Amino acid sequence: MKPLLDPREILEIIAESPGRIECAAAGLTDLRLDLHPEPGEWSPLEILAHLRACADVWGDIRIVRMLTEDDPTIRAVNPRRWIRDTDYGKIPFSESLEAFTRQRHKLLEPLESISHVDWERGATMTGGGASRRYTVQSEAVAMARHERAHIKQIETRCKLLREMDSPA
Repeated sequence: MKPLLDPREILEIIAESPGRIECAAAGLTDLRLDLHPEPGEWSPLEILAHLRACADVWGDIRIVRMLTEDDPTIRAVNPRRWIRDTDYGKIPFSESLEAFTRQRHKLLEPLESISHVDWERGATMTGGGASRRYTVQSEAVAMARHERAHIKQIETRCKLLREMDSPA
């Protein structure tokens, strides 16, 4: 099992996510960002839609509840299932990034001001097998690591899209 990131590292990673995505996509149109630069791979828009669904689940459904309720029991929601109930994949990339950025600021606001003890606030997740115990920190770490990997994918896909546009 990977060691947990400390709160400072978590905040740094999740705070920089929207800016990294914006930088990667700079100069590319919404239409281009919906293209698949490699067969069978997600487009930058699809990756962003996935990140938004994950932020809904890890951030809004789990972390916010852990911070606002005492020891809640939360029914597990799979982000891949959650995305099917959204229109995130149909929203233009620029609009989706704006929504992701707003959501991120809303999540960071309480996280930046909580005490070290509050990072250990927890919840019991049910569904999909045995109940499990999670904390604000464990969920934030999962979100940060997951985003970091997918943002690298967005950066790579955007670079490939630019290369496709460049004359040989």
